[in-house]
Amino acid sequence: MRKENEELRSTGVIGTGEKIFQVVALFILTLLSLAAILPFVLLIVSSFTDEATLFTNGYSFFPEKWSTFAYKYLFITNLGSILRSYGITIFVTAVGTAISLVISPMLAYPLSRRDYPRAKKVTFYVVFTMLFNGGLVPSYMMWTQVFNMRNNIAALIFPTLLLNGFNIILLVNNFRNNIHPALIEAAKIDGAGEFYIYGKIVLPLSLPIQATIGLMTGIGYWNDWTNGLYYITDANKYSLQQLLNTIMTNIQALSQMTTVSVTEKMPSASIRMAMAVIGVLPILVLYPFFQKYFVKGIALGGVKE
Repeated sequence: MRKENEELRSTGVIGTGEKIFQVVALFILTLLSLAAILPFVLLIVSSFTDEATLFTNGYSFFPEKWSTFAYKYLFITNLGSILRSYGITIFVTAVGTAISLVISPMLAYPLSRRDYPRAKKVTFYVVFTMLFNGGLVPSYMMWTQVFNMRNNIAALIFPTLLLNGFNIILLVNNFRNNIHPALIEAAKIDGAGEFYIYGKIVLPLSLPIQATIGLMTGIGYWNDWTNGLYYITDANKYSLQQLLNTIMTNIQALSQMTTVSVTEKMPSASIRMAMAVIGVLPILVLYPFFQKYFVKGIALGGVKE
């Protein structure tokens, strides 16, 4: 068989096939990459396009007339609110992600231990939360009346995003597949306790999946606007996404007034694109630094024996 492959290589058959495969694969990956990148490019270009041009010619990568009016409107008339909401969103994202990375592995690690007698029962509760929930009204009553989180920054951190069942399952599978029980037994023989094993062995060996969980949780916090919509009515405590949503709502209300010319005074289309750029830009900047951990963590945590 080896001699046949060598003969084929010498004749150039396998080499030609490999080259064709590489060209086709490169072409397909290039198309997929363009499909992912071009929408963001169009988003940015549209945010710098004149409103009248958008209404006349539609969205284009090469607009006839450029304009920065949308960004001027956002950063001149709403600069203080945007900076404050940026600070709140950064704080909520950092604190919520940090707390999630503390409590999620602490729950997942015992469930990954095959010698834990209640692992199946607790895992059932975790999976159950992925399929069913109490509904919006009971959740609102619980967080506002029991925990008193109305108009509180904590309302942007604790509901819905702090502990996610999907993240727990990824962590459990990662711990089971990548931390051999013999390693834990060896540590116990050497006199190590459970907290020492967890802090010095388990956590350092699970950095890729923790980076993945942190990235997904952080993106969830950054893009979240529903918690602010439900629990925050004080404009001084708006998150970035909630503030942008409020600005867009106000613009739509103004555009319905007959005394206001939308195309001349209120660039609703371009300002919508500008708000999307403001909201997504930090994620686009940070994502490349976490991409390798994200891919590796998903691969390690998504495989089950």
